[in-house]
Amino acid sequence: MADGGQSAKEAFEHALAATTRAVSEDKSLEVTFTADVPGLVASEARVPHLPHTPTVRDVAEVRGQADALALKHRHHDAGLHGKLAPGGALARALFDAVENARFEAIGARQMPGMKANLAALSEKRALENGLGRPTDDETSRLADVLGLLVRERLTGSPPPESALVAVESQRKWLEESVGHLLDQLEVKFEDQRAASVVSRTIIAELIGNNEGEKSEEDQQDEPSDDSQQGAPDSPDGEPGEDQEGDADGAEASDQDEGETAEDEASSEAAMDEMDDGEAEAGEGKHEGTIPWRPNRPLDNLPDTPFYNIFTEEFDEIIKAEELCDLEELERLRKYLDQQMAHLSGAVSKLANRLQRRLLAQQRRHWQFDLEEGLLDSGRLARVVSNPMKPLSYKLESDTEFKDTVVTLLLDNSGSMRGRPISIAAISADILARTLERCGVRVEILGFTTKAWKGGQSREKWLQAGRPKTPGRLNDLRHIIYKTADAPWRRSRRNLGLMMREGLLKENIDGEALLWAHNRMMARTEERRILMVISDGAPVDDSTLSVNSGTYLENHLRQVIKWIENKSPVELIAIGIGHDVTRYYQRAVTILDAEQLGGAMTEQLASLFEETPPKPRMIR
Repeated sequence: MADGGQSAKEAFEHALAATTRAVSEDKSLEVTFTADVPGLVASEARVPHLPHTPTVRDVAEVRGQADALALKHRHHDAGLHGKLAPGGALARALFDAVENARFEAIGARQMPGMKANLAALSEKRALENGLGRPTDDETSRLADVLGLLVRERLTGSPPPESALVAVESQRKWLEESVGHLLDQLEVKFEDQRAASVVSRTIIAELIGNNEGEKSEEDQQDEPSDDSQQGAPDSPDGEPGEDQEGDADGAEASDQDEGETAEDEASSEAAMDEMDDGEAEAGEGKHEGTIPWRPNRPLDNLPDTPFYNIFTEEFDEIIKAEELCDLEELERLRKYLDQQMAHLSGAVSKLANRLQRRLLAQQRRHWQFDLEEGLLDSGRLARVVSNPMKPLSYKLESDTEFKDTVVTLLLDNSGSMRGRPISIAAISADILARTLERCGVRVEILGFTTKAWKGGQSREKWLQAGRPKTPGRLNDLRHIIYKTADAPWRRSRRNLGLMMREGLLKENIDGEALLWAHNRMMARTEERRILMVISDGAPVDDSTLSVNSGTYLENHLRQVIKWIENKSPVELIAIGIGHDVTRYYQRAVTILDAEQLGGAMTEQLASLFEETPPKPRMIR
């Protein structure tokens, strides 16, 4: 059965890859299937894998994603898009949303089957973007709503059911403000340049025009020094491709709706002379297809938002191997192995116990005494003595075992120095090895700050004249020790970094939880489990010295409540020497590595058992 299922999955991926190339009209387009973030990079379309046990909806969503990437490859000019795009986070998000709706509408209008696939993808996007959740800030979802209205206008497809409330709440004023421009877009949607001109006019109508916020095209006529300070190219070498939310500019100046053909030709000639290396500032912090940390508005959380961030300019998301050289990592790993030496017996025992518990959930079962199926050899005597005797057959059935990813989020604060951080690193090592044997993907992340007492963020605050209540006032450092798709053997030495002197500083737990959560939501697994290993409350002297004493703790509680009650991610916490049950619904406290391994084993194994959904707290 397993082989048949695997063959069917491989046949599906082979057929989908061929279809994607056909739709894109590019036989050289490479179609790969990944558990990472889907996207189009140069001549490679990265499509998500099907889940372990796919449903009809899963198949439609994957086909929709493949169709969207093929249409983008065929009908979207990334260089032109980057040159015409406005600056500013909101303006760029609106511009991207209209463009995505435009090229997807071309395929939806031509092929009914593709239209259905794209509708399934649209429903998935609406759920992932939280359009079904109430919010007091409509601006945070304006780009999503505008994209759905453009899609409706161009294809006739209504908004997804999960997004109806969000769309209808803004439909009236959007129709009144830019309805006439949407009519123009319907005429010009097959021409990217013409559609972009209309899109820029829509943006100006909705959020205004600011002379200080210009697109790359606008900057060509201004030979100032600032115009030469572009960020590096995007990973595929196309400036501005798929940049989201981190641009340092703001909304673009409006292009005249009635732009003449001569003006357009002149504009195009000027753009051709631009340096292809110039792109929007701020893009340099994202690498390849590594899931980026979305700058999602915190008012998606259930309570009134109160948490502010003075600046994200100095924050970093960095791989462990980039923080020190290979030789030092090897030395630190050997030191960690020495710490684990006296636990060698316990490690094997715990790993085997967890592996037995998890593999038991994947074991096949037989149904006996059936009227049809495979002949049961244990009933041969009955068949010989009485050939007409019924119920002599058996049938094999599979136990459902959902495709799963587990993220271990490790507190790398100064209070973890010594024995606690060794316990955390050892336990992460045990779990990564064991779960990998069971076919469960594991990601290991860490969080701390780049400096004590605020770092560059505090210096900028001081230079700004010490504005009151600045919010979070330190430079975050989020560390990737192991990605979910990397094998343990390639990442094992990275865990030794936690033994490095000077790494462990402050801890801002709430933002780290959101970061880990958003990375999980970008993945395709059916089951997502987030395990936090910490030693207590968040502490950052710089932030707490200029805000209330419970500022970080209140934000942590708010984030935890949202994940536990609203998110599909299952959250577990392990407190090292401190009781964290006052924060988390599901938590245990341990004092040593043996206890931590056992606690993890029981907590994780119980998640894979067939249990009813966890209760939701109602407040």
